[in-house]
Amino acid sequence: MNIHEHQAKAVLQGFGVPVPRGFAAFTVDEAVAAAETLGGPVWVVKAQIHAGGRGKGGGVKVVKSIDDVRAEAQRMLGMTLVTHQTGPKGRVVRRLYIEEGAAIARELYLSMLVDRETSRVSVVASTEGGMDIEEVAHSTPEKIHTFSIDPATGVFPHHSLILSKSLGLTGDLAKQMRGLLPALYDAFVSKDMSLLEINPLIVTGDDKLKVLDAKVGFDDNALFRHADIVALRDETEEDEKEIEASKYDLSYVALDGEIGCMVNGAGLAMATMDIIKLYGAEPANFLDVGGGASKEKVTAAFKIITKDPNVKGILVNIFGGIMRCDIIAEGVVEAVKEIGLKVPLVVRLEGTNVELGKQIIGESGLNVIAANDLADGAEKIVKAVRGGA
Repeated sequence: MNIHEHQAKAVLQGFGVPVPRGFAAFTVDEAVAAAETLGGPVWVVKAQIHAGGRGKGGGVKVVKSIDDVRAEAQRMLGMTLVTHQTGPKGRVVRRLYIEEGAAIARELYLSMLVDRETSRVSVVASTEGGMDIEEVAHSTPEKIHTFSIDPATGVFPHHSLILSKSLGLTGDLAKQMRGLLPALYDAFVSKDMSLLEINPLIVTGDDKLKVLDAKVGFDDNALFRHADIVALRDETEEDEKEIEASKYDLSYVALDGEIGCMVNGAGLAMATMDIIKLYGAEPANFLDVGGGASKEKVTAAFKIITKDPNVKGILVNIFGGIMRCDIIAEGVVEAVKEIGLKVPLVVRLEGTNVELGKQIIGESGLNVIAANDLADGAEKIVKAVRGGA
C-alpha cells in the first residue's frame, strides 16, 4: 500500500524526522488558505499522486505570490498528470500539498528497503539527490552506497558514520545524521514499511538536514497492525479491479495486455506471463488465487478478469497442490454461468484432483479449450485471441 507525500511526511514527523511545514489542499480556496497560514515569501505547490517524476510533468511549482498559488492550484487540480511512472494514461490530480519554500544548499538521496536475501533493512544513499537514481546507478554506480542494518541489533553509531561519510557530511551535519538515521529506521520498522525513499534529503542554507520529498510503501500483509495507516489509503489512486481483489485477499495487479491470467502461486503466475509473451501476446494481469482459495474466491477472481475491457482471452493455469483442481473448476463454472463467457477460455489443470476438475468442466457444457501443459495452454490462447484457432 502506498500513501501520498504529505501523508508520508506526517508519519515521519511523528518519529521526529525534520520536514518542511505544509498543508494538504483539496480545493483552490484551501490551497490559498494554506499558503496564507504558512506565510511567504516562497511556496511550493505540489500535485499529490502515487507516482514519481511529478516535477518533470508540471506537477511541482515554486511560486512567490498568493496569486500564483491560486493560479497553480487552479491549473493542477483536476489535471491529468503524466510522468514516467504513470504511463501514458497519467493520473488525475485530486489533492495538492502546499509547502513552505526551502533554501537548498545540497540535494542528497536516501532510501530504505527490505533486502530479502539477507533478511535485513538495506540503506541506499547517494550524493546525487534530486536526479533519476536509476540513471545515476547506471551511469555512475560508484556514487551509490549501500549497507544493511541487522534487525536483531538495530542502528548503531557506526551506521550513522558510514552514512555521513557516504553523503559527505561532516561536523554538525554528521551530528544531525546520528539522530536522523535512527528516527527513519524506527519509522520503517515500527510501521512495517516496505520502502522509504527520500529524494531529495536536503542540506538547507543554514546547515540543517530536512526531508524535502518522501515516498513510502507499506507491507500489505502487516496492515492489520496499523489501522492508522489503513485510514490513509486513497482508493482513487488504485485500479478498481485491484481494490475488488483486495477484498478477497487475491494477489492481483492490472497490466496492459489482452490475455487474462488466473494462476495459483506467484512463481507459476510469473512463468505464465513470461510464456504468454514468448508466444507473441501480452498478459492483462498478474493474478495469484493462492494455495487455499475457496470456490467463492475463484469465482471473484474470474469476474475481476472479465471486467477488464482489454481482455480478449483467458488462460487458467493451475498446478494443484494445496489448491485442488476441482475447486478451481467449480469456481470457473459458477462464474461463467453467472456472467457469461464472451472470450476464448483455455484451461490447463494438473495435480490434486485433476481428473475431477476436468470432469466438472467437461460436463459443464462450457466452450473451453483444454491444454495439456503450460506451453500448450499459452500457444492455444494466443492463437484463439489472434484468430488462429
